[in-house]
Amino acid sequence: MHIPDGYLSPQTCAVLGAAMVPVWGTAARKVKATLKARQAPLLAIGAAFSFTIMMYNIPIPDGTTAHATGGALLAILLGPWAAAIGISIALAIQALFFGDGGILAFGANAFNMAFILPFASYYIYRLLSGRTSLHSGWRAVAAAIAGFVGLNLAALAAAVEFGLQPLLFHTASGVPLYSPYPLALAVPAMALAHVLIAGPAEGIVTGLVIRYLQRVNSGLLRVYPATGAVVAAQATGDGASLKKLAWGLVILVLLSPLGLLAAGTAWGEWSPEDLQQILGFVPPGLARLATTWTHALFPDYTVPGLEGSFWAQALGYIITAMVGLGIIFVIFLAFNRLLARPGKTGADYHGK
Repeated sequence: MHIPDGYLSPQTCAVLGAAMVPVWGTAARKVKATLKARQAPLLAIGAAFSFTIMMYNIPIPDGTTAHATGGALLAILLGPWAAAIGISIALAIQALFFGDGGILAFGANAFNMAFILPFASYYIYRLLSGRTSLHSGWRAVAAAIAGFVGLNLAALAAAVEFGLQPLLFHTASGVPLYSPYPLALAVPAMALAHVLIAGPAEGIVTGLVIRYLQRVNSGLLRVYPATGAVVAAQATGDGASLKKLAWGLVILVLLSPLGLLAAGTAWGEWSPEDLQQILGFVPPGLARLATTWTHALFPDYTVPGLEGSFWAQALGYIITAMVGLGIIFVIFLAFNRLLARPGKTGADYHGK
């Protein structure tokens, strides 16, 4: 679902990027005003989890791959506005340092995965969980459903963005300038990958983590904190809980090479060379914009000198995951210092 540069027209990228500006602005204000400094580590861990889980590529029957995002989980735990910030940071790091997703298409990718996905998941979870006990098993089921639906809505948005390109942007003779796939192809193809595989993966991951947190720190699941004091006590999580989450993240990083076992490329993320082989031509606009950003330090999560055997690639995959997480934690360390300044309150913590 990481749309590369060239698949969307500059006009489409501009519109979706502009749509994200008020989202980012509002999210920044709400998070700065409502997120307690002691809760910032949880947001950092959530963003790092989102970054890492997206490295776990899952094979699709049509020969492509897909992945979960962790966005639903982050939204349920910290609210949709904080999730929008955390996921956007993860997406920006992926695009800049690893060439995963386009620079011009960053606004579109953020619109799909940092706006549609967390907001849809969060409100579906709220609707389904209602006033049930924090320890109710139904909450884990509600979280799983929310993750499944949220991811598929994001995938549908990406499919529509792909499918509108040949309709709106083509040469006089009808040759697509950007994405060559019409709606009749893009929507079913994205649905296959995300309804059958990626959506269930997002739902299972979300539901299992929620169930785990119900047992070790159910305060993290409080949707309606009464006061700032309640938020600090209930939603911060004690140090032991954060350590367990951090160790879980370490294990996730060490196991990340499992994502290398899935052969193929995610649907709609083919390079111009791949498209030439698949279609016999490359849309001219796509060819022109595909090289917008060529300065990724570790393109496709590879490390120079570690491209040979599977084990060499696996080591490189772990190294790039650690680099990505290191960047995320540096960003949130600075953010945490900002939050540590006096005058912050806990009201409206979950984006009310």
